[in-house]
Amino acid sequence: MDILGLLPQFGSIIWTILAFVLALSIIVAIHEYGHYIVGRWSGIHAEVFSLGFGPVLYSRVDKHGTVWQFALLPFGGYVKFLGDANAASAPDGEVVREMTPQEQRRTMPGAPLWARAATVAAGPVFNFILSIIIFAAVVFARGEVADPLAVGALREMPAVQELQVGDELLAISGVPVPSFDDGVGFDALEAQIEKSADVVYTVARAGLERDVMGPYPYPALITQVAPQSAALAAGLRVGDVITAIDGAPVFAFAQLKVAVESGNGAPLLLDLWNVGEERQVTLSPKRVDEPQADNSFITQWRIGVAGGLFFEPATQPTSIGSALGNGVAQTKRIIEGSLSGMYHMVTGAISSCNLSGPIGIAQTSGAMASQGAMSFIWFIAVLSTAVGLLNLFPIPILDGGHLVFYAYEAVVGKPPSDKVLRIFMSVGLVMILSLMVFALGNDIFCP
Repeated sequence: MDILGLLPQFGSIIWTILAFVLALSIIVAIHEYGHYIVGRWSGIHAEVFSLGFGPVLYSRVDKHGTVWQFALLPFGGYVKFLGDANAASAPDGEVVREMTPQEQRRTMPGAPLWARAATVAAGPVFNFILSIIIFAAVVFARGEVADPLAVGALREMPAVQELQVGDELLAISGVPVPSFDDGVGFDALEAQIEKSADVVYTVARAGLERDVMGPYPYPALITQVAPQSAALAAGLRVGDVITAIDGAPVFAFAQLKVAVESGNGAPLLLDLWNVGEERQVTLSPKRVDEPQADNSFITQWRIGVAGGLFFEPATQPTSIGSALGNGVAQTKRIIEGSLSGMYHMVTGAISSCNLSGPIGIAQTSGAMASQGAMSFIWFIAVLSTAVGLLNLFPIPILDGGHLVFYAYEAVVGKPPSDKVLRIFMSVGLVMILSLMVFALGNDIFCP
């Protein structure tokens, strides 16, 4: 066996695990801190705040009497409040009943209904807040594309490149350039431009208007590689330019899209260029269920790459309010898309293989981390939204299940009995474990 040949693969596995643990730890810490801090504000005492499960590696007690600890298994965490029988917040009725009224008020079971509901809901809410803040911070750091459209930075391309940083784009092949926010206008612009290696750009430079040559505006340039995609498996990288498909020259990303979609999954031979380096790869597109604007899904052949302009557009600062609005909108889109995806999987409209388990999530973590810090941070925000949403499902043992019990208590006037709660908690645990096993099976057996 070639041990040295296994080292790159082993290193990739370690990188994937580290990225997954880091992403999960951040998300769990924020989720559990939401429970902890709102519980404290509500007068409920937290006995233990743990990141991880199993043997304790490090712990300390703060001035409020809470034990903060790191445990050996870094795949989750919990807050154990006074009066909880376990980390799942099942009430310890016998212990609570022996307390004085003042002591009971500091427990989770003995606190007012509003305090318990707020404490439980705070975990998912903090996940959503984390997502909104990250999305907003990324938008704020990047800024918004300046209007009129101008060149902010040039990417390396295997074509004539006469444009310069700062050039303001007036027309392409004689067609006026619309506002960058005008998606319909840009689609119309691209439809009128001949797909060729060199295109004429009319630009404003140093106060003068001139014609210069440059690549097709939307070349077959890879700006992002999707996790668990055919492109990632084949070794395609950000910055690769696809110059030919099965020997036929390619100048536009639209040509790549047509070749992939019309091939019915047949292998494609891609000629690639990246900063002067040329290579060839062969890959087979995968069938992918893609969400649409109306929350429906359509199945297409995809290799898992995204494209963009051959240059980085110049940007201008954006307001904090606009960035936060973008963060809220992005979080809302993820929630809507996730709910739609689950509905379509249950109804059989799309494949259940769209549900990833721990292996798939770990692979995605490593893939996003390998594409840079910004991609990895963006992935953390997406995963945080998913975790917050999952915890709101009305399944006993999850936060949503506890909120259902509290709603029952608000209507009936008393909580379910300890026996009923234990039964429901056991059922909830079986449901969650079954879901995890099913998702793990998808990671192993789905193509």
